[in-house]
Amino acid sequence: QVQLVESGGGLVQAGGSLRLSCAASGRTFSSYALGWFRQAPGKEREFVAHISRGGGSTNYADSVKGRFTISRDNARNTVYLQMNSLKPEDTAVYYCAAGPRLGVLSTSYDYWGQGTQVTVSS
Repeated sequence: QVQLVESGGGLVQAGGSLRLSCAASGRTFSSYALGWFRQAPGKEREFVAHISRGGGSTNYADSVKGRFTISRDNARNTVYLQMNSLKPEDTAVYYCAAGPRLGVLSTSYDYWGQGTQVTVSS
């Protein structure tokens, strides 16, 4: 069982930056692939980025490639999402997720955080 708690969301102007964190409980954090997803009002939850168990493999949605960076610190049981050059269309609730394997579908992940709101003003 893994419990995930996101933090770091907020209100930022277009072009600004935010760093999301997701802290996990449990001693098996390093055995999970981790992902970030987001859901805007009235839209489906969508993949943002994921990172392998050791951190050596990452993948990003085309919409965030070059602007967002996912990383993890297994010693601190934490995964991060550095978001730069934010756009109004990045406004959403951001969720971190943990699962046994990498995937771009939400069904690939077994555990989810409660989400953190990111709002980008124009």
